[in-house]
Parts: sequence; C-alpha cells; structure tokens
Amino acid sequence: MNMQIKEKLSLLPSNPGCYLMKDSFSTIIYVGKAKVLKNRVRSYFVGSHNTKTEHLISEIADFEIIVTESNIEALLLEINLIKKNQPKYNVMLRDDKTYPFIKITNENYPRLLITRKVLKDKAYYFGPFPNVGAANDTKKILDRLYPLRKCKIAPKEACLYYHMQQCLAPCIFNISKKVYPLMVGEIKKFLNGGHEVITKKLKMKMDDASKQLAFEKAAELRNQIQSIETVLLKQRMMNIDQKDRDVFGYVASKGYMCVQVFFIRQGKLIERDVSLFPFYGEVSEDFLTYIGQFYEKNEHFIPKEILLPQEVDVASVKAMIKTKILQPKRGEKKKLVDLAIKNANISLQEKFDLLIKREEKTIGAIKRLGEAINIPTPVRIEAFDNSNISGTSPVAAMVCFIDGKPVKNEYRKYKIKTVQGADDYASMKEVIYRRYSRVLKESLPFPDLILLDGGKGQIDAALEVLYNQLGLDLPIAALVKNEKHRTHELLFGSKFEKIPLLRNSEEFFLLERIQNEVHRFAITFHRKLRSKNSFTSILDDIKGVGTKHKRSLLKNFKSLKKIKEASIEELQAVGLAKNIAKKIKKTLMDYRSHY
Repeated sequence: MNMQIKEKLSLLPSNPGCYLMKDSFSTIIYVGKAKVLKNRVRSYFVGSHNTKTEHLISEIADFEIIVTESNIEALLLEINLIKKNQPKYNVMLRDDKTYPFIKITNENYPRLLITRKVLKDKAYYFGPFPNVGAANDTKKILDRLYPLRKCKIAPKEACLYYHMQQCLAPCIFNISKKVYPLMVGEIKKFLNGGHEVITKKLKMKMDDASKQLAFEKAAELRNQIQSIETVLLKQRMMNIDQKDRDVFGYVASKGYMCVQVFFIRQGKLIERDVSLFPFYGEVSEDFLTYIGQFYEKNEHFIPKEILLPQEVDVASVKAMIKTKILQPKRGEKKKLVDLAIKNANISLQEKFDLLIKREEKTIGAIKRLGEAINIPTPVRIEAFDNSNISGTSPVAAMVCFIDGKPVKNEYRKYKIKTVQGADDYASMKEVIYRRYSRVLKESLPFPDLILLDGGKGQIDAALEVLYNQLGLDLPIAALVKNEKHRTHELLFGSKFEKIPLLRNSEEFFLLERIQNEVHRFAITFHRKLRSKNSFTSILDDIKGVGTKHKRSLLKNFKSLKKIKEASIEELQAVGLAKNIAKKIKKTLMDYRSHY
C-alpha cells in the first residue's frame, strides 16, 4: 500500500457513495458502491482476500470517491459509472443478449413478424421466446392458420403467399375491415393460452375433411395440430395467472455469483437465463448492480411483475425499474423464487469446476504472463500483424483479448495508406500511430500489453511512435516465429528481453492462440481486399462495364475464374448486353491469372 492510499484512507467519510479504483496509468479498473464508504474502501486493504480479489488489489494505485445522499443514489450512480468507464474488473453484461418476440403490427392490414426490439408503436408483442427457432415454429403455425399480410410494400399483383393460402391479398382484393380484427383476436387468444379451442376447431375440420374423402386436406390439418402440440411441449404451464413476470434467484460461493432468471409470459415458463461471474463487493449489493445492468444494458423487456428473494433491498430495485416488485413469502410465487434459487445453486455447483479449469487457461495464464514479464496482469491484450504479397494491397490487423479470451467486436482492420511497397516496419509505425492516436482522442481503454508479430525491428518501430510521437509508455512485446513459422519466443520492451516461458504452459499456449488469431484475421482481410482489387481493376479496363455491371457480376459469379468459365448467355442473364458480354469474355480469356 503506497503512502497516498494510506493518507486517503484516513480521510474517508462515513457517508454512502461510490468509489473508483485506479491503476498506475490512472485508468479506472473497478467501480463500487457502499452504504459507509469508510468501512467498505478500507476493507480492501486490510485482512486476507481470495485470489481473484488479490489480483484486483495488486493493481490499485489510487482511488477516488463520490459521496451521495443515499444508498439508492449510490446504486444508480454506480451503474452509470460502470456504463461510462467500463472497468475491467466490474461485472459487464457484454453479450447484450436479447430474445425474439412475435409482433402483430398496428396497421390497417396487420402483419405477423419476429423482432428482438419492443417499441412503443401500439403493436402487440408476445414473448420473449427461448430462441428464434421457437419463435419461428410458432409463427409458421400462425401463418398457416391465419392469412395475414406478408409483404411490407404492397405488390402490384397477388404474390406466392396468396396462392399458398397464407395471405388474403388486400393489395389486390377489397377485403372487409372486419376480417383482420377477427384474425388478430384469434392469434392473441392462441398466444395467450387459447390453443385448446383452436386445436379443437382444427380437429373438427380434419374429421369433416376425412368424411368428405378430402384426405390431402385432412393430412394438412393433422400436421397443423401436431405442430401446435410440438411447440406447446416446449413450454411449461404455470398455474398462477396469465401475467408476464420475471423471477430472480441467486446464490454466491467462493467469490462467484450465479443468477437465475425465469421468464414467464402468459402463464408459461418459456425461457431462463443463467449468469455466472466473479464479484468483488458484498453479495446483496452486487446483485442489485447486476439487476440494474440486466434491464438497462440489454434493453430487456420489462414485465408487469418481478419476483425477488427476501434479502434483496426492494426499494433500490424500485428506484431502477418502474414496474411491480414483489418478495413473496408463501404460495406459488414463493415456490417460483425458491425454484430459481435452487436452479442457481445447481448451476453454480455444476459449473464451478469447469470455470476453474477455464480460468486456469485464461485468467491464470494472463496472471502468470504478467508475472513473467514483470508487469500488472495484462487483462486487455491488443495484438498486431501486417499482411502483403510483394507490397500489393498492404493491410494490417489488430485483435483484442480480454481476460485471455477474444473479443471480436474490438477487432480492427487497416488499409495501409502512407507506405509504398513491402516495408513492414513503416507499416507497423502507421498502424500503431493510427490506433493509439485514436485511443487518446476518444478516451478508449489502453491495453495492458501490446503484442507484435515480428521481432526487434517491429518493437523499435512501435516504440518510436508510442514514446516519441504520442508520449505513451505502454508495455510492448514481440512474438518471434521459428523456421517452421510457429510461435518460438517472446521479446519484451526496448531491451528485447527474452521472456522464459515453458512450451507446455498455458501462458505460452495463450500467446500462440493470439498470434494465430491475429495472423488469420490479417490474412483473411488481405485476401479479400486483393481479390476485390484484382476483380475490379480488370473489369475497369473494359469499355462499357460500369459500377452496376461489376456489382452484378461479383454478386452472381463471385470470382474472375467463374466469369471466365461462364457462357455468353449466362453473362447476358445477369443484365449484360450481348456485345458487352462478348468483350468481357474475350478480355478474361486473354487474361492469365491464378484466380
């Protein structure tokens, strides 16, 4: 503990509020809240802690506090601070999981759609469904039973859906305005549990068709009945009422929390969500943070009712979520909460061993890697690689690993703009400058370690940009390959220190995965760009071939080789005039290429 932290600890107030833990780069790495700031913040620096909390504490070089008027205010502030700063040690719902809904549009001639967004557009939404497959199964049944409009823009003549008897074609025929409300009402009844009435009607129609010897029609009705029964088997009926509600249960053990959420819609338990994550504060307080993020970050559908365990601070939840919050003490609702808790406990026990093994490969690997290099644990690693063939279409790529796992929405691709020919060092300078000047400009998170594919030259090139041009002091290393083009050794820093790593260690395997991933990403981008450039450059030389023609050829044939193999008639079939098709054919027959 440094002197600055000791002095600040002695000045902490007893008020509620938020605290922001920072590393040696003044980057916020953890945000927490407390009813009594003095007690909570001090607890990090006294006594013993589990291993993962010690990782957090080892990186704390400073902290700040923000005093609030109440614990609820601190909770709301904490969620906003996490959203703004995205601290690496906070629980982040990174997957942005959303669930599909069936939507009946609010139009003169309504449509039946599948959507993941619930809007305030006066449409009717049913869901969420466990997955898009379950939603599609239900929609297929409804499309066959109720011929609502399918086309977004009305066609000029009856479409295939009309001939399949799945649309009344209001674009062509004058359909009574009473028909559609009746169908919409039937669909709502079906979705809200009235499937038994509809199934009974279908069985009656099937029997009538059989008596009239219309066996094909009877078979079609039988298939519809079976489809309904198949879909309904995936949904467990609850005998409380028809309300939409979310039911939460959670357990915590050994520094990890498991939260189980049951989604109940119109009396059916149609989905559950399981989240397992490490936590660093108090169990009940961190659960409140989780539930706040759950509804805000995921833009999750908020039901009419939320059921919570007894120990949760219900006033805090009500401050975050504007709906009915209950903590049942008895009856069916209490059984639902208990069932959620029981499932959370089972999930935690089942996944704990697996989590430990995974963390050995990820969290454990980056911790030991940091120790070997003598830097703080590199939670965020950004790796770079260049790709070109004889200087043509030079590109570079960056991949990002957080907690030892790839985060693909953080990957970046670069077309080299300032370098002529195959100059790997100059290309590296350009990409490093473009990446980290943007990081500075947009206040993006800095990496804990930069990895380069190469050796001493790449390190020198990157350091010249970072230190001399941008004024940044970031840990940087290079992954050197052997004659077999496999990861061989790790060089670190300006002194090119060789870092001793066992070849069979998880940290070495992690570096190998990162190097292979950045190489794959770079070479894929380069091939795509080179193929596109070659494709368009040849066609550019043919008089009469415009942008529209090139786009059509690329869409239909994918490559020059396939265009060359196509007949004049096949080229004309994509919209080319005969003389243009002949020109393209002759040019490509003369063109000698490996494509």
